Amino acid sequence: MNQALEVLKNRGFFAQCTNETELSRLMDTEPVIFYVGCDPTGSSLHIGHMVPFFAYRHLREAGHKGLALIGGGTARIGDPSGKTEMRKMLTYDMLDANADSIKAQLDRFIGFDDNTARAVNNKDWLANLNYIDFLREIGSHFSVNRMLSFEAYKTRLETGLSFIEFNYQLLQSYDFLELYRRYGCRLQIGGDDQWGNIVAGVELVRRTEGAEVFGLTFPLVTTADGKKMGKTEKGALFLDPGITPPYDFFQYWRNVQDADIRRFLLMFSFLPVEEIDSLTAAGKNPNEAKERLAWEVTALIHGKAEADKALAGALAAFGGHAFGGGADGVPGGDKSAMPQAKLSRAAFEAGYNIVDLFCDAGLAPSKSEARRLVQQGGAFTAGNDGSLIAITDIAATITADQLNPEGELILRAGKKRYCLVRMRNE
Repeated sequence: MNQALEVLKNRGFFAQCTNETELSRLMDTEPVIFYVGCDPTGSSLHIGHMVPFFAYRHLREAGHKGLALIGGGTARIGDPSGKTEMRKMLTYDMLDANADSIKAQLDRFIGFDDNTARAVNNKDWLANLNYIDFLREIGSHFSVNRMLSFEAYKTRLETGLSFIEFNYQLLQSYDFLELYRRYGCRLQIGGDDQWGNIVAGVELVRRTEGAEVFGLTFPLVTTADGKKMGKTEKGALFLDPGITPPYDFFQYWRNVQDADIRRFLLMFSFLPVEEIDSLTAAGKNPNEAKERLAWEVTALIHGKAEADKALAGALAAFGGHAFGGGADGVPGGDKSAMPQAKLSRAAFEAGYNIVDLFCDAGLAPSKSEARRLVQQGGAFTAGNDGSLIAITDIAATITADQLNPEGELILRAGKKRYCLVRMRNE
């Protein structure tokens, strides 16, 4: 098997392939141009979107050339795959702004050089299509019966599938054709929920150009307990630090289940397999591997400085040593790197009710949730010596003299969420 494909298989990036034997032969013969697509339906990608782009980097490292297709045109319709209802229609200006934001995120992760890695936007060829010509040239190659056999459409038929969404597969297939014509693209990669669309594109290129192109999909990533990977209490794990702060991003990976550590290190880091095996070997402390996972992914997405800062904040909150022994010059703890909230000095001087305090600090989304947290024994204050004091009385108050000389107090909600509270001068 081709070495690049073997790397993808060994690291978990392999679900289905249209013709694995022939694709392997082609990749042994010459550099293959491949593409990954994503629609700018939001201003930021989340970590689930990034799975194909981690594979993208492995393929590029092996000498192949990648296209990152930003769907400024297809997003005007919206992909029905995996959705139970029609996506909200955004204005063209909003889609263009989202496309620019996503391109910048991908550039930081991939590094576009317009040779081995290039960003393209399908708005360039879809925005001004002549509908009649498109139906004659492209629509004639599609069977409605075949389209309805794909899971994405079958599922939506139960809840309602709009005609505009029904066209999505034609447009994505046309993308593959255009990329083949413009750049010689021979391979599309993506999540396994895109299998039907990818196969349709492969068939369209064969019928119109008489050429064999290929499709490769990856498993949809879930956690060991079957939940969708990258989902947090606050929603999806976004790349935009304004939506998901780097510390929260870091903590997601730091708190994954033990059963997911090796799989996530393989997929979401570029550490050698041998090093991953050593980190996750029997008898090793799983927390050290989780810490390394969190640092690696945060560094890849947000940069080394933010990863160091998040690690320092985690060490200040939880104690311990970086990667089990002080790695990479990371300090042993820095409270300033923790999530913070500045709250009213007057409220502390009057006696800050514990329910209000946890709610205002952002450790509970509502007062009812904060009340439940306290009653169930999940609310703590943490001293500078690392000691924890559980608070179970919803009528309890925190006063100014309980803060340290710098006017600070560390709160903990449950086992994993901390906040450094500082008094705000009125």
